Amino acid sequence: MSPTIRDSGRSAAVTGAGGGLGRDIALGLAAKGYVVFGTAMSAAEVRDLKDASGGRVSLTVCDMTKEESVRAWAAGVSDALGDSGLDILINNAGILTPGPIEVLPLDAIRREFDVNVFGALSVINAFLPALRKARGRIVQVSTWTASVPLPFNGPSGASKAAMEVFATVYRAELKRFGIDVVVAAAGNMKTGGPAKTAAALKRVADGMTPEQRELYGKTFGSFAAALNGMQNSGLDSAAAARRVIELAEQVPAPSRAPVGADAAEMLQLAREKSDVEQDALRLQLVGLS
Repeated sequence: MSPTIRDSGRSAAVTGAGGGLGRDIALGLAAKGYVVFGTAMSAAEVRDLKDASGGRVSLTVCDMTKEESVRAWAAGVSDALGDSGLDILINNAGILTPGPIEVLPLDAIRREFDVNVFGALSVINAFLPALRKARGRIVQVSTWTASVPLPFNGPSGASKAAMEVFATVYRAELKRFGIDVVVAAAGNMKTGGPAKTAAALKRVADGMTPEQRELYGKTFGSFAAALNGMQNSGLDSAAAARRVIELAEQVPAPSRAPVGADAAEMLQLAREKSDVEQDALRLQLVGLS
């Protein structure tokens, strides 16, 4: 792997690169000449990306909720990079836990924060020495629902909003080391996520007690239909990946930028609309107005 790194002169690490948006980001970076490292959830994903990229993408099965696993992955990548350091870290891995807050088990919400927040923090911290060497850049993949939270989507919006706060603080703390931190606020995407989302929505609905179904069944069903519709009509994965890569390379680095027209619209609405207007909008978006 070392000769390839020397030949390319550029390197990137992508979490959640085994499928969906992360896979397309990894392949897009490899096509531009980067040597790409990433995390995957299975050995099959590791083999797939190695073959699809002609060996330019090297994935490691890594549990984002286990700090020791993250550190071991980052140490291996950093050793391979040596004194050149890491040019780009794209924090993409994440999960979605939809449902009424009253109905969701607290352990399910904790799991979302373990992956989306604590896992992301452990990755950034583990790669900071390599990023300092290259005066590299961190791209934190977020979502517009961190700015315009939706009913029945609280854990996702809250965990991504938490990471946006951490990204802002990292940006200030790391500025003197020449490390840029960019928040890429994604819109709805057709990345393989819609099928997973639909399955998660069905699990929540099927798991409701009769009392919970009486309280939330109809409104949660409206939300599920709206969310599935938004995702299925969203930006295709390859286009979204190109936009994330563009933000990873843009000079000067933006602090926060949308991925997709719907994300741009929602970020603008979050800036311009009153709380009352936003409350009405969020109900309208999920078919509850």
